[in-house]
Amino acid sequence: MPHSRPAGPQPDVDSSSSDRSAKPSAAAPRRVTPAGRTRWGADERRQDGTTRVRFGLQQRAPHNFRRHVVRAARRVVVLLVADLAGFWVMRALVRGVRDHAALGSTLAGLVTALAPRGILNGWQFAAALLVGLVALGNYGQGDERKSPRRLFAASALATALPLWMTLWTSGFEIVATQYVFTTVMVWLGLVVERRILDRVAGLLIPAERRAPRTLFVGPGSICREVMETPAFATPASYRRVGFVDTSTPPAPDALGHIRDVAEVLHSTRPETVVVCGHLSEHQFQDIVDVTLAAGCQLLSVPRATVSAGVQPTMIWTRGQALIELTRPSLKGRDLALKRVVDLLFGVIGAVLVLPLGAVIAAVVKLDSAGPVFFVQERVGQGGRRFRIVKFRTMVLDAESRRAALMRDSVYGDGRLFKIPADPRMTRVGKWLRQTSLDELPQLWNVIRGDMSLVGPRPPLPSEVALYEAHHYARFDVKPGITGPWQVNGRSRVIDFEEVVRLDRQYIEQWSLWLDLAIMLRTVPAVLFRAGAY
Repeated sequence: MPHSRPAGPQPDVDSSSSDRSAKPSAAAPRRVTPAGRTRWGADERRQDGTTRVRFGLQQRAPHNFRRHVVRAARRVVVLLVADLAGFWVMRALVRGVRDHAALGSTLAGLVTALAPRGILNGWQFAAALLVGLVALGNYGQGDERKSPRRLFAASALATALPLWMTLWTSGFEIVATQYVFTTVMVWLGLVVERRILDRVAGLLIPAERRAPRTLFVGPGSICREVMETPAFATPASYRRVGFVDTSTPPAPDALGHIRDVAEVLHSTRPETVVVCGHLSEHQFQDIVDVTLAAGCQLLSVPRATVSAGVQPTMIWTRGQALIELTRPSLKGRDLALKRVVDLLFGVIGAVLVLPLGAVIAAVVKLDSAGPVFFVQERVGQGGRRFRIVKFRTMVLDAESRRAALMRDSVYGDGRLFKIPADPRMTRVGKWLRQTSLDELPQLWNVIRGDMSLVGPRPPLPSEVALYEAHHYARFDVKPGITGPWQVNGRSRVIDFEEVVRLDRQYIEQWSLWLDLAIMLRTVPAVLFRAGAY
């Protein structure tokens, strides 16, 4: 096949075959050696260097492609073997408890009712489990392979497949009970197995061997921010080799300017390239061309998603791909679901703690003069004010003495207030605060709709008066009896910006599972009095 000549000035290979009457190009001056060979000018040398680098990248592309394929295949095989091994361990445990009464006859009878013989039947359930895991994308890269939500959906699907036929012969109630028990058991087994697998892989295989070498391209300041985000900060997922700067001149710590990206790719030999922030159309096209020519994986982190905390969603309109940026938050169906859970658990909780509440009320009344309950105005969702109800833990003039005690607060910030040895506290009140039992009456606020079981703590109006614009994100949801701040140490978290960050993270990542996890973590936080004054 004939080769086309590259664009630009070309060197003369043999002076006898050239037109000696032609004038030398001003852009590419030539000097003829005594042997009649023509030396290349600066443009020819640059053209040759670019060609050599580009060809080098293209020649290495199969190697990068094989690395990505091998990494993906290794991930799938390891997960597949681990899943099958985990299933057989779960099956052996069930058989040991059920068939051999390893933990006693009572538990054996219960497991027999919930998981009778044949419900975890060897190859049939194993095949159904693999179908569920594959269908729900649990062998993909990134966090999806260990997502508890995806693993639960795969377990539910795997359990439904073998039980479908028994639904018509054993009855709905029996099969539904067996279905729930088996799904939860298999799901917990998978979650534990995937966590253990990650730990073992981290111990046995160094990050340098597991993670692809990664180059970042974009404005230097944004590249540095992206390199410190959770996705890239640890070498377990991506091994950072540096960044190429789009600014002129490039930053001192940059590996080069974007016009030198091909040379940087050639010298650093990355397997993944991450585009950070905004690039011009021409710059982005060059990055796409050279990156894909080298067989590298190409990722993009738009500046908007880094700085504004929004989620991008691709929408196709008349054949054109558009990116919708939305801020994760509770809305619509999520709010309705959260309200149903609040009402259900709020009413049940209020009924269960009613006897204990009566005892506490009597003790508070006998311990010191004043009412049983302490009622105070707080700021809730959307800035709406409401009256929070708690068991009284302080003396009657406590509010009037608050300003004089501000200098003793552990926070040193007017937007938060708490002191370790509050002189206004009663004897019973100190114990109620440390055990958080003073907050039991807030179940009434939950039932009324002023509060939620889980959410940011409701501040005082005087504290809100000191807020800055980005702090108002705390009011996107209803305040809660417990929340991310409480389970992360309460008074030991003394930076208000960290409190706001925890609240925003909760709002952006909300799910029923997250609420359940926070409620479960609240129990040891209360029992061990973590950060309680």
